[in-house]
Amino acid sequence: MVRRGKDTVPVEEHPGGRHITVTAQQSRYALDALDAPASKEILIKDLSISVANRELLSHALLHLVEGRHYVLVGRNGTGKSTLLKAIGDGLVPGIPWSTRILLLGQTRDTLEELSGLKLEEETVLQHVIRSDRVRERHMREAKILSDAIDHPSDPMAPVRAYRQLSHERLALQLKEAHRIAERRSGARGKLARKELIKYEERFEESQSRLEQDESEIDPSKLAEETQVAADMLTSVQATLELMDAAEAEAKARVVLLGLGFKDDKIDKPMSELSGGWRTRCDLACALCQYSDVLLLDEPTNFLDLPSIIWLQNYICNLTGTTVLITTHDRDFADAVAEELIVLRNQTLEKFRGNLSLYEREQYKKARYLTKMKESQEKQKKHIEKTVQGNIKAAREKGDDKKLKQAASRKKKLDERMGMEVGIKGGRFKLNRDLAGYHLTNRAEIEVPDFDPPVKLSFPKQPPDLRFPGALVSLEKVSFAYPKRKTVPILTDVDLTIHPGERVGLAGLNGSGKTTLVSLIMGSADDAAGGLAPTKGTISRHPRAKFGRFSQQSVEEITAIATHNPKLTALSHLMESAGSEMSEKDARQILGGLGLQGQTVSDVPLALLSGGQKVRLALAKLLWPPPQLLILDEVTTHLDADTILGLVNGLREYDGTLLVVTHDRFFMRTVVEGVSPYRLASGAQADEEPDEEDPDSEEETGAAAGTVYRIVKGQLKKLEGGMEQYEEIAARAAGKLGRQQGK
Repeated sequence: MVRRGKDTVPVEEHPGGRHITVTAQQSRYALDALDAPASKEILIKDLSISVANRELLSHALLHLVEGRHYVLVGRNGTGKSTLLKAIGDGLVPGIPWSTRILLLGQTRDTLEELSGLKLEEETVLQHVIRSDRVRERHMREAKILSDAIDHPSDPMAPVRAYRQLSHERLALQLKEAHRIAERRSGARGKLARKELIKYEERFEESQSRLEQDESEIDPSKLAEETQVAADMLTSVQATLELMDAAEAEAKARVVLLGLGFKDDKIDKPMSELSGGWRTRCDLACALCQYSDVLLLDEPTNFLDLPSIIWLQNYICNLTGTTVLITTHDRDFADAVAEELIVLRNQTLEKFRGNLSLYEREQYKKARYLTKMKESQEKQKKHIEKTVQGNIKAAREKGDDKKLKQAASRKKKLDERMGMEVGIKGGRFKLNRDLAGYHLTNRAEIEVPDFDPPVKLSFPKQPPDLRFPGALVSLEKVSFAYPKRKTVPILTDVDLTIHPGERVGLAGLNGSGKTTLVSLIMGSADDAAGGLAPTKGTISRHPRAKFGRFSQQSVEEITAIATHNPKLTALSHLMESAGSEMSEKDARQILGGLGLQGQTVSDVPLALLSGGQKVRLALAKLLWPPPQLLILDEVTTHLDADTILGLVNGLREYDGTLLVVTHDRFFMRTVVEGVSPYRLASGAQADEEPDEEDPDSEEETGAAAGTVYRIVKGQLKKLEGGMEQYEEIAARAAGKLGRQQGK
């Protein structure tokens, strides 16, 4: 009998100052077999993960099939990023040591250990190439051995190089031997400890060889070790050829181009990159090196649509590597997912398909089982009433035969109530579909429960403007940053935004979307990040208030939290709004956006998640609601359910919306007015979307808006909307794909 127990890994500090504790059920013999597995499949039973005494996973099953692509979904705060970190940092017991796992962003912390190259001197291309630690180690060994063997005047150089590199390899082998000896027990553990002793002896001998006086080495030993050094160099060079190391630079350049880097930026120093571009660089590092399991946490952040489409095509064509992704971009998730892993109620649920299909199937299953249960309950009540009537009549007449018939019908009633279909959708069979001991002959009908939908409520009626007119009008507006001898960022832009309109801005990163938004905001003291045009005129409604959520809003809250560690969401909102806002008003608007109780009054800003900081930033904008609400990449830190809740809230907003986003789902639903339940089928659990009254859908929210594209400084209306822009972006991504093929 195989003995099983729980293996617990040492706690590791979480970036937020908390600790991650991981436990899993492991077989002693399974652990032993995992030293050199035949496949890269990961199967972890009874997995539990907790952070600072808060349990995120409880007795879950984690099963990753080799080479399959997974998308991990769940609401903010359920532990998706923590699970990826636990896997990437080797905290999950039972994952083979030989399995090479790479977590997005993991290379940033280890690069400095591999080279003395300073960040100011290192180019983007060099940074990406050096991120492959295995390749860099082999390249370093090849250089050391090659320089030593080719040394013109020092015959001892090859021996020194060979002894040094052998000692380093022995140190790694000794470390692995320690791990194996700790994990094995019994007779096999005794053998493992004997092997460990041998490695320790060899390591001590190697250390003494390193310290040996070179004058004591006899000529025969010198010749022998020189030959061994040459053989080691040949072996390392062969390994590099198998890794296709010579093509590393070409592959890195193609990936960087696909992720939006220009040719000139690729060869510039890393120190010149902003935070968003460094995040893209981390993604390039992850894609440019081999791994058995690739973990990507929000890889689409800071990517424009052509790069997102390029990335989804790259991942779809990635074979032999298991990929586990978390993302807020629904269209991207649907494109790359072969299987879905749902983190909910501290467990992991698997589904063969993508998020939209999962929602649709779960919804259909819930409707079907609900109707079945309601029908059976109605039927049961009718039969019970009939049986009771028959029993009463039989007793009055003294008919024992009728009494037996009634008892028989009652017994059959108990046997036939429950699941009518089997596990494969066919007719229910007791011996197949209900194994084990049960009190009934059929399984009880269990209707799948849904998480309550995220509802974001906030003031939706801006103050009256008193007199009509456009909110903002731009006529022949051009803009160029001073002291730059380049073409203007924007040229001859004409745009008029009226009350109640929905306007979308699409385009590449750096094309001028944020600049245009800053021009709309103006250069007044209260205009955050506002600009004045170089040429042309901008007129604004004198009574209109503009509110802007920018990509820096979360970073600004983080910076404020750093300077004032005791500040909470409640105190910060009241401080920002001034004396006009009472605590009751502040709690009301924060509660409507999902921040309630102790979270707003006791939890410091620094401990809020990215999604919670987005909600706080929105609360600052929406009291009172502005006539023009500008949302620049507001979905970055939100999960799919929260995005859906925000979509529903914004569709009822009476003010004007200007949306800047690369999220196709968000643009289509908020700006173009498409029902979110048509794009995310089954997301609505209470009523079938196709059974809704079509007229009521048109009455909800504002009419369909207009999507513009900024290209080469020009503002162009997309007649085909977001669908047209997606086709343009797909063609751009296709060109990069053809480059990759070359």
